[in-house]
Amino acid sequence: MNRRTALSAALLAALPAFSGCASMARREGWVTLIDGASGLASFTVSGAVANWRGEDGAIVADRIVSGKGASVLITQQDYRDVEILAEFWSAEDTNSGIYLRAPDPAMVNTASGAFEVQIWDRNPAQQFATGSLVNVAPANGRYIAAGRWNTYEIRTQGSEITVRLNGVETARTTQAKTHAGRIGLQFNAGGPIRFRKLMVREV
Repeated sequence: MNRRTALSAALLAALPAFSGCASMARREGWVTLIDGASGLASFTVSGAVANWRGEDGAIVADRIVSGKGASVLITQQDYRDVEILAEFWSAEDTNSGIYLRAPDPAMVNTASGAFEVQIWDRNPAQQFATGSLVNVAPANGRYIAAGRWNTYEIRTQGSEITVRLNGVETARTTQAKTHAGRIGLQFNAGGPIRFRKLMVREV
C-alpha cells in the first residue's frame, strides 16, 4: 500500500466519526420528550381522559374515555423561549393541536392564556384551520395535514411566535401576552392523532 492509498483509507475510516460529530452538533441542546412510542412519562393529563398510549411507533389517542371536552398531554415543567420540533399524523376529521405557554396546567385552552398551534383541517373557521395560531394569527393559506406525517417547527421568543409546517411559514404573531407555561398535545373528539417526535430546545 503506497502513501496516498494509506491516507485515503485513513480518511474513509474517519468519516463515520466525523458524521457522528456533525449529527451530535445538530442535536445539541435539544431535549426529546417523545421518541416513537416512548415518552408518555414526560407528561400528565389535563382535562378529559383519552386513551393515550404508545402504539406503532408513536404516541396515539383516538377516543375520549371519560370527562368532557379535550384531553391534553401536558409537560411537567414550564417553558419560555424555545424551539419546538413536532412530527404528527392526523386524519381528515382529527381535531388536535399543540399548546404553547399554557399558564394553568389544570385548564389548558386559549381562554386561559395558552396559545394553540392548530391541527384541524376541517375547522369550520377555516382561517384558524391547520397551520394557524388559534384566535391569534390566521393561517396565511390553506394547509392539509390529513393522511401523512407532517412536521411543525415552532419558535417562541419574547412576544414573537412563529409557526412553520413542513418547512413553510404559516403563521406569525408579535402580540404574545403569555410569556411562559407548559407545552400541551391535544386530542379532541374526532379522528386519531399521532405524535412520533417532540423535541424542545431553549433559545
